[in-house]
This record gives sequence, structure tokens and C-alpha cells, in this order.
Amino acid sequence: MANYNVKENQMLNEKHYSFKHKSGLEVFVFPKEMTTSYAIFATRYGAIDNKFKLSTDKDYTVVPDGIAHFLEHKLFECEGGIDAFELFAKTGASANAYTSNTMTGYLFSCTENFYESLEILLDFVTHPYFTEKTVAKEQGIIAQEIKMYEDHPGARLHKELMKALYKKNKVRIDVAGTVESIGEITAEILYKCYNTFYNLNNMTLSICGNVDVSCVEAVCDKVLTTAPEFNVLRDSEDEDEPKAVNQKRVYCELNVSKPIFAIGIKDIDIPADPNERMKKAYALEILDEILFSQSSTFYNELYEENLISQDLSSGCEVTKYFSFNVISSESSDPEAVYSRFVENIENSKKNGIDKEAFELSKRTVYASNIKSFDSTEDIANNFIFNHFDEGDLLDAPKIIESIDIKYLTDLLNEGFKEEYYAMSVVNPIGEKI
Repeated sequence: MANYNVKENQMLNEKHYSFKHKSGLEVFVFPKEMTTSYAIFATRYGAIDNKFKLSTDKDYTVVPDGIAHFLEHKLFECEGGIDAFELFAKTGASANAYTSNTMTGYLFSCTENFYESLEILLDFVTHPYFTEKTVAKEQGIIAQEIKMYEDHPGARLHKELMKALYKKNKVRIDVAGTVESIGEITAEILYKCYNTFYNLNNMTLSICGNVDVSCVEAVCDKVLTTAPEFNVLRDSEDEDEPKAVNQKRVYCELNVSKPIFAIGIKDIDIPADPNERMKKAYALEILDEILFSQSSTFYNELYEENLISQDLSSGCEVTKYFSFNVISSESSDPEAVYSRFVENIENSKKNGIDKEAFELSKRTVYASNIKSFDSTEDIANNFIFNHFDEGDLLDAPKIIESIDIKYLTDLLNEGFKEEYYAMSVVNPIGEKI
């Protein structure tokens, strides 16, 4: 039996047990007496990992874009024609998976038969089965998915914005790849990527629910075998990324009734310390709440003038590889909104951040973070995201609490400059740009 480490946040009345399984897998368990239990089995492998080598390799391996997502699809298909979803159906669990720029996760939620479902999860992810025939079949399926997302306004809006913000950073790579790039995928390449990144020393299991950590360990003992030593080198061009955005404007035309837009703010100062990255992410959430929420002057003026729809979304993503902030909505005049956005930022710099607005927005972000601990799914997923970025979810409340108005003011003054702004617009088909 492994020695379990325990970390607790007494204010939240939340804790997690963790251990390093003898196979090499990191395991974290949040005990939570709720009706639904949730598990995510994830690897540090995403769309940005298209050039890599093991320490024993002479040269880098370059693989087609979209292969991490392709691999995620293929792993559900087991040898003998069995589908992992069919196995989960027998235990009553609801399963899924997703691939992002930096990770791939396989997950399930259930109200009963948790350990049986966990055994299925660990088993199918650690037993890949690819043939040229099944790869060819999947190429057709994913090609259709790619074409569907090419016609999806929200997906295209984000995809084009990343290309506008970044010139070299691999966040530009679409998670699904292109029809051409996935056409280059073979079973041999899939096994190469799998054997590199699905090493258990590169993976983490995050669980939240009414479960026992020793029973989780027993399932790991039953299913997992010891993985070889892991040491992979990822090639990155991030160091050469210019500070300014790649393109100020990008446009496309799709079947929308009114233009939709996304204004991106490129972050060129990513903290090396993981807690500082978490702090910056929460500070950006607070700043977004002050500047762009439905209680802001900016939102209400634009809405009253019919320059935006009722929904104005804002959000940020801060990782050690890339960081950006985005606001988006629907507008008959995106350029007018952009001008007002710039004006709003400059006025906020000139006038300073209102103390009352800061306190209210900070409490809003703090409360939202606390509320996320009511969901086993949110806990497990948020934990894995922070863990892969070297942080810990249980530290979030004290990190939010440490943010003061000076930190936010410095962030606004230093990070919000017009050279860091780009806008992506999806226009109705046939509309003049």
C-alpha cells in the first residue's frame, strides 16, 4: 500500500489524498459525499505537441497536426471490435473525452458501480489498438467533424483569433488539425505518439466523489503495469513569439444573421511561478468583471445603443505555454465596438479602478470559485488543469484573496495596450467587409 499524502483547506472543508502508484501514475482523490462520482484520467499531451523526441532519440519526430485529438477518438475502440462506451453502459456510467492544446482527458461520471467503471477507464486507455484499416475509417469520420467545425461560427471565430494573436506559438494549431494533416496519420505514427505521451509517468488520475482512496489504489494495482522511465523533449518556438499580435484583423463569412466578433488581448508576460500564473488568471477574471460584465458602464452603454446583443462573454486562459484574454458578442458594427473597447480601457487607466467595483468583482470571482466545489466534475477537471500547470486547486481561495487593487491596476496598465489587441469577425455571407 502506498503512503497517502493529504492536503487540506480547512476554510473550504475540502481535502485531497494523493499518491504515486508503483506504475508511475499520479493519483489524486477528493472525498466528497455526493450522489455523483467523477474521474478523469489525463495525459500531458495536446495539440501543441507536434514535435518531440525521447532523450534516447537522435532527432525530433514531427507528426501531423490533429494527431492528439485523433488518438483520443481511436482509444475508445478496443481490440475485437468492442467499444469502450458499450462497457461503460453496462455499469451505468456516462463517459466522454476531450483534447485541448495541452492535454487529453478521458472521463466518466456515475452514481453507482464506481470502481467497476474506474477499471474500464484505466484498462481501455492503457491498451491501444490501431490498424491501418481502422485508422482509414476514422480519417473519414474526423474529416467530416473538421468540415462541420469549419462551418461553426463560434469555432471559426476562436480559431481565426488564435492565428491573429500568434505568429509562431503552437496554440495557433487547431486541435482537430486539417483534413490534409489527418490524412497523413498512420497506425505507426499513432503508436509512436501513444508510446511517447501515454507513459503513466506523464499521466494523472483525478477523482472526486464518495470513494475510498485505498479502493482506488486497489483498482490501479489490478489494471496498471509499471511504465518505463519517462523523459521526453518537446520542441517549442514560443521563445521567438513577437510581443505584438500577428494580425490586427481577421475575417471570414459564414451563415450568421449578424456579425459576431471576438477581441483578443495577447499576454506577453507569463509568470514562471505557477502560483503567480493562477493569481494572474484570477486577476484577469476580476478585471473582466469590472470592465465587461453586465454591471459595467461599457456593457450597458453598448447594449442601450444596440451595438451588442444581450450576451457579452469574457474569459481568459493562462498557462505556462500561452496566455490570452477574450471578449466576444454579436454586433452590427464590430469596428465601433472595438473603438469603444479601446476607449474604455484607456479611460479606466486614466481614471483608475474604482475601489467599490474592485471589491464587488473580487467577491464575485471568489464566490464563483467556492461554488465550483459543489460539483464533483468541476473539482476533478479544475484540479487537473491546475495540476498540469503545476498549481493546486486548493490554493485558489488564498490566491484570490491576495489580489489587491494595485496588482489589478498594474495588470491593466501593462497588459492592456493596443499592440496586444486583435479582432476576429465572422460576417454574414455576402456582406461587405
